[in-house]
Amino acid sequence: MVWLSNLFTGPHAQAQRLTKGQLQRISAWRRLPAPDLSRSHYRSRYVLIDIAIAGEDWQNGPLGAIGALALADGLIDFNAALQLSMVHPAVADDAARPPGEPLPVAVIRGEQRVEALLALLAFVGKAPLVAFHASFVARRIERVLAKALGVELDLPWIDLAWVMAGLFRELGDKQARMDAWLEHFGVVSIERHNPVSDAYALAQLLQLALARAAHKGFETPASLVELEKARRHLYPRA
Repeated sequence: MVWLSNLFTGPHAQAQRLTKGQLQRISAWRRLPAPDLSRSHYRSRYVLIDIAIAGEDWQNGPLGAIGALALADGLIDFNAALQLSMVHPAVADDAARPPGEPLPVAVIRGEQRVEALLALLAFVGKAPLVAFHASFVARRIERVLAKALGVELDLPWIDLAWVMAGLFRELGDKQARMDAWLEHFGVVSIERHNPVSDAYALAQLLQLALARAAHKGFETPASLVELEKARRHLYPRA
């Protein structure tokens, strides 16, 4: 009866605590068609994703915020941006806190968290996702969606760090930091480390990457996925 145990301890356990309306929204998202990765970049919709980690432990700290911005048909859609807070300031004794120490935060849970993540799901739809160091971002995003909504995202992630290094070999390599690419191309993040601001900066880098990619014959989202795989094959330990 392992399957029965898993039913009440895995992602489905959370789903059973969702309202009928919330479950219907998830069902509607699941029915969306899978992304067509064979379309031209300029007939595709990408979603740029960035996150902020609350606290100083960026590896294991709680997810603090999620920022998302859409790039549709090669153009940044300024009306399609999303920022979600995953934490809120915790009640603290200001007198007891050492000067300069950041305010403590508490993770947003329950209905508020569920609604925020449903908004993210609706915003993303079934578009390919783009992030810088995508494996880290994907792991954190997919974990919270599975835990709160019982949803397996199962969408393609494109790592702009690897793609940029593959397309602009004369300018950087796989270890180049995002700040180095921003500085080289003169791209300004209005508020660095703010997820929406950084998603906007990433969208501008993606526009540059798509132009170079099309020139080099990488004309579709699928070709970017293959380019990333090829670069990773060259640097398997990176």
